[in-house]
Amino acid sequence: MPNQESSSNQEISNPLRKPLTLPCGALLKNRIIKACMSDSLGECGCPTKPQIRLYERWAEGGVGLSCVGEVQVDPRYPEKPGNLVPTITTDTVPTDDEKSSPNGLFRELTRRATINGAHLWAQLGHAGALTHLPVNPVPKGPSPLNVPGLSCEGMSLEEIQSLPRKYAATAQRSKELGFTGVLIHAGHGFLLSQFLSPLFNKRNDDYGGPIDRRCRLILEIIQAVRKVVGPTFPVGIRLNSTDQLEGGLIQEEALEAVRLLDTTSIDLIDISGGTYFPGAKSAGDGKGEGPYFLEFARRARALTNKPLVLTGGFKKRHQALEVLNSDTVDAVGIARALALNPSLATDWMANSNAMTTNVDPTFPRFQETVPGGITAWFTMHLTALGEDRENIFDMGLATALGEYEERDAQRTLEWRQHFSMSN
Repeated sequence: MPNQESSSNQEISNPLRKPLTLPCGALLKNRIIKACMSDSLGECGCPTKPQIRLYERWAEGGVGLSCVGEVQVDPRYPEKPGNLVPTITTDTVPTDDEKSSPNGLFRELTRRATINGAHLWAQLGHAGALTHLPVNPVPKGPSPLNVPGLSCEGMSLEEIQSLPRKYAATAQRSKELGFTGVLIHAGHGFLLSQFLSPLFNKRNDDYGGPIDRRCRLILEIIQAVRKVVGPTFPVGIRLNSTDQLEGGLIQEEALEAVRLLDTTSIDLIDISGGTYFPGAKSAGDGKGEGPYFLEFARRARALTNKPLVLTGGFKKRHQALEVLNSDTVDAVGIARALALNPSLATDWMANSNAMTTNVDPTFPRFQETVPGGITAWFTMHLTALGEDRENIFDMGLATALGEYEERDAQRTLEWRQHFSMSN
């Protein structure tokens, strides 16, 4: 009997179920965050019915917070043509009931994705040098770059100084449309990550050089966003712990960025790593079983009292429990496991013995190897979830990649026409 009581008490105190109060006062109902993924389900910068249903399913499934990735601050520099652009909608009247209009689609997304007390945050991004080339063949980054597989022009000082206003405008519009918070994307090799990285950032002005100057743009963006959204609206940031690239951001510099972020009004720091730089290692390359970047999180914990989220590598319930019980981080960010089971949060928070109950998703195994195929497979599986047909989803990597690329090509044409982008 004592053993049964001990087991029961342990499950009742499941740390995944505990609410989390952010510095701004907002409350996340639990510690499970649906991490940002590029679901590629938007059309011409607006949500689609499958995308709305997808985020509704995650809310139904019990997550405390879903982050939408990617939400672009400038339609000229998207990560993919399935991204969202809230600033294309200019009507701020909250009674817009036309569900087929941009305003109506965004409001339907934020309404349905926040049921059951779930939060929905917009991940604010700018692809910079990693802009989707079929949309814009002339990307821009912190500095000119010309290496195999990637080239870009350098941004002017005027262009850099306009960015805080762009991020602030997108944050403000996201709030008006019903998002309950924003996450500033400074990871994975996109623009703000590029400013942090000495591989991308060769500037010799106030935005380049030592890590404190490479952080300057991010600090200015946080200040501008906070000014327009107010003190009680959540503002988080996704930060690379390392670029995993020779010559890129290293952990010591990323830890200095954490120290600087601790002085700001940021409400949450989401730790991730890696880049989409051509030929770079993926976040999990060379890593064993379990969450990525855990050692970095331990070191970051000593530098800040801001809530920390660790994203990447959580495939099993016991991994999330162990990390939260260690008090290293305050929440876990989960991506592909939630792409396989949208009700994973409910399953992992259930009062059941994780050692005897199967609550972990089964990850697919593929016979063939297709570059880019696994990412495409998960993206197409997200589409199936949004259309409530995952039970009949049956694709190999090559088929998934083909459908994914065909959809991107069509949406690229629509994006360029919609945003009046000339060749």
